[in-house]
Parts: sequence; C-alpha cells; structure tokens
Amino acid sequence: MVIKRRYSHYTSQTKFKLIIQIITKQKTQAQICKEYNISSNLINKWKNEFLKNGYKIFEKDTKSDEKDKKIQQLENIIGKQTVEIALLKKILNQLD
Repeated sequence: MVIKRRYSHYTSQTKFKLIIQIITKQKTQAQICKEYNISSNLINKWKNEFLKNGYKIFEKDTKSDEKDKKIQQLENIIGKQTVEIALLKKILNQLD
C-alpha cells in the first residue's frame, strides 16, 4: 500500500510571520517546527531565503513605474488616434 504524503503550502505571509518570530526570539525554531509540523530544514531554507532577499522590500518598484509610463504612453496614442479618426470621418462625410 502506497501512502501519499500531503504537503502543506504556506503563504508568503505565514512564512514571513514564522521567520520573524524566530529572528526576534518570540519562539524558538523547535517550537515553530512542532507547532506547525514543519521540518527544521524547511525553516532553515525559508530563513536563508529571507536573509538573502529581504532587502528587496525596500527597493523602489521600478517595474511598476515602467508599466505605468508605458500605459500612459499607449493611452496618449489611443487618444490622438481617436481624434484623428473622428476628424477623418468628418472630412469624408463633407466630401459626400
């Protein structure tokens, strides 16, 4: 008989909360592992990833700014084309 193991999926908020509890010594890593039934290796992986990439929360969201600029440019182009189409339709109606 094969027993399927169900893996729990933790949200990024949960991972963050647990790692902060460990770093700020609110709970020990052993307490978190026991309480949430998580292996110590997984906690270490989350902690290392947090320590490696945590600085990114302070970076400016340049991708979002670039997307906003691109959207604004496209909206401007659409606006100009709409005016041009309306003008051309008006001219064509006058020729008929």
